Amino acid sequence: MAKIIAEVSRTFNEFLLLPNRTRTDCSAAAVDLRTPLVRHIAGEPSAIELQSPFTSAIMQAVSTPDLAIALARNGGLSFLHHNQPIQDQAAAVRQVKNFKAGFVTSDTNVRPDDSLSLLADVMRRTGHSTAVVTHDGTATGRLLGLVTSRDFHPQRHDLDGPVSGRMTAIADLAHAGPDITLSEANARLWDERLDCLPVLDTEGRLQHLVFRSDYTDNKRFPNQLVDAAKRLRVGAGINTHDYQERVPALLEAGVDALCFDSSDGYSDWQAQALTWVKKHYPEIPVGGGNVVDGEAFTFLAEAGADFVKVGVGGGSICITRDQKGIGRGQASAVLDVAAARDAFRERTGEYVPICSDGGLVHDYHVALALAMGADFVMMGRYFARFDQAAGAKLPTRDGFVKEYWGEGSNRARNWQRYGQGGQGLVFEEGVDGYVPYAGDLNEGLALTMAKLKTTMVSCGSSTLPAFQSTARLTLVSDQSFQESHANVALRDTPGATVS
Repeated sequence: MAKIIAEVSRTFNEFLLLPNRTRTDCSAAAVDLRTPLVRHIAGEPSAIELQSPFTSAIMQAVSTPDLAIALARNGGLSFLHHNQPIQDQAAAVRQVKNFKAGFVTSDTNVRPDDSLSLLADVMRRTGHSTAVVTHDGTATGRLLGLVTSRDFHPQRHDLDGPVSGRMTAIADLAHAGPDITLSEANARLWDERLDCLPVLDTEGRLQHLVFRSDYTDNKRFPNQLVDAAKRLRVGAGINTHDYQERVPALLEAGVDALCFDSSDGYSDWQAQALTWVKKHYPEIPVGGGNVVDGEAFTFLAEAGADFVKVGVGGGSICITRDQKGIGRGQASAVLDVAAARDAFRERTGEYVPICSDGGLVHDYHVALALAMGADFVMMGRYFARFDQAAGAKLPTRDGFVKEYWGEGSNRARNWQRYGQGGQGLVFEEGVDGYVPYAGDLNEGLALTMAKLKTTMVSCGSSTLPAFQSTARLTLVSDQSFQESHANVALRDTPGATVS
């Protein structure tokens, strides 16, 4: 006879937070949203801490390099999808890692005798407007000059001409030696009114570039998620099929964290894959999932997972529950897994963070997920709405929308993720649709974080650990749920919008 779980499967909509006492030193400006990403000894800091508790879903329609850059600048982390050739995913990782840093390794490099046509192609491919001219066309060659988008125009100059004809030669360039610090380099950028400062070794070979734009960027985004070299952090999804080839390529590209992506992570295949990665590449954090109960969490934690994703069937484009009858209400899943995580910590002394993935329809659901024990959240629909996501922006009668499709849809062709026993999807577990366009990620995420911070303040908390330990939740009846919404005719006013 099947085992019946007595507890009702509940969603975030069935809960509300009760206010706690807000002390005078608890304000939105004082709220700290840092949270651990990976396994660590209880009581000690995690090797990687998110500056804000947001990650983007491992989906073609969501986690592009542009979105990964924008999210990392806001303190979160993207996991670039793996439903693409290994070399393409590795190139996407490099694109994020090379976007900015204190000391930048140039990825836009040409030789002096290369054509301007080739230079234009290189700039178009990297998206950068400053190119390095070295004797051998490499990032560490002897520096001969720089050429920027202000030095030539494809429609005004002969593209068959050499780069040397439009570059600024090294003799006319300010540059620095190998011993300069980042603070000294930034000071020179401003004192000498420079846009870029090359850093050379004693033999004149290029080591790094330092850009004024990076300094400005740091001031605009003070909570960027960066590595020890001040490069933006980025994650990548992997599967249980080609991980032995994919993982080393992603590591070589500079990835900061990996995550196995599966609709059901409670499997021997994922445990074996986790064990293999931790044995051969113990330095790289790797997450597991997805799971919906404590038993499955413990299984993956013991297999070596550095964090575990929680949620099956709760995504806005997921129809796994409709098709297979498998899953659990996201609130119930998070509460159960959080209890297992705490028990694992008490038993082993190690804290394995959990990620709430799916079921986050409203901004306040993020607060509920965190209060229930999630260390961070992963979202697809939320991020798919922004400019930086992959879907096309399309006009409709009621405004713009963005394309959004699930990894279980025929459009994604991600049959390996679902293990249906064939060389393709036997049936879909995701849909292909649209979400309302929401503009720029920086503005949208800032609004969500403002709501989260003020919610925490109302609950008397200024840190996420305090929020988790002191939050009080109440179940919501259908009538009290209806009471939560506005119950008047809303008036349209010029320049105002109602959401």
